Amino acid sequence: MRVTVIGCSGSFPGPDSPASCYLIEDQGFSLLLDFGNGALGALQRHHDLYDVDAIAISHLHADHCMDLCGYYVARRYCPQGTKDRIPVYGPEGTAYRMAEAYDLPQDPGMTDTFDFTTLKNQFEIGPFSVTTTPVNHVIESYGFRISSGGRTVAYSGDTGRTDVLVDLARDADLFLCEASFLEGDNPPDLHLTAKEAAAYADRADARKLILTHLVPWNDAEQSFVEAKLAKYAGPIELAQSGTSYEL
Repeated sequence: MRVTVIGCSGSFPGPDSPASCYLIEDQGFSLLLDFGNGALGALQRHHDLYDVDAIAISHLHADHCMDLCGYYVARRYCPQGTKDRIPVYGPEGTAYRMAEAYDLPQDPGMTDTFDFTTLKNQFEIGPFSVTTTPVNHVIESYGFRISSGGRTVAYSGDTGRTDVLVDLARDADLFLCEASFLEGDNPPDLHLTAKEAAAYADRADARKLILTHLVPWNDAEQSFVEAKLAKYAGPIELAQSGTSYEL
């Protein structure tokens, strides 16, 4: 399994990265996990625009789904002909929200381009076994556990403190965990600090922690320092757009 960080900026695109988007590949199958604003442009540096097999959306904030709008145009109006529909897994109401975002009539909205499916707790897509878990955010939001070939990547999505992250990331080879805020500046039930992310990684025995959803107004290096204050003994990295991990 290969995981490429397309975008890792939190809340809005930063100077060095689009908002949240991760490309997960195995056995010739390509899954996009989230598709935040700015990600469509960066995706084209790493992957063929039309060689995406499926998309999964953690929640319906713009920094996790808005570039579905641009991708709709790219697939619907390609000069070489309209591309086949691909599945888009998301929270209930995703098709409605995306039609609203692009000012389309609800029928058909984007359904002639995307096959919208409401997220289930467990499902199979290509070679991937996917488990989703509701997390602690201000709107309906999900964390993901994606496995293939004996390898597992866990993704927190956007969340405040919640013990469900421990099972979600249990023994994961790679844990993509949001680390939006610094210590002492974190509203409850919204996001995590890097130190909290590392504490969950420790409790889950995750093999590697990637701090992501890094908000541009904060110093990412300070987040890294604060993550080291937790007792997690595994390797910790700051997510960077364009970095790939082979699992």
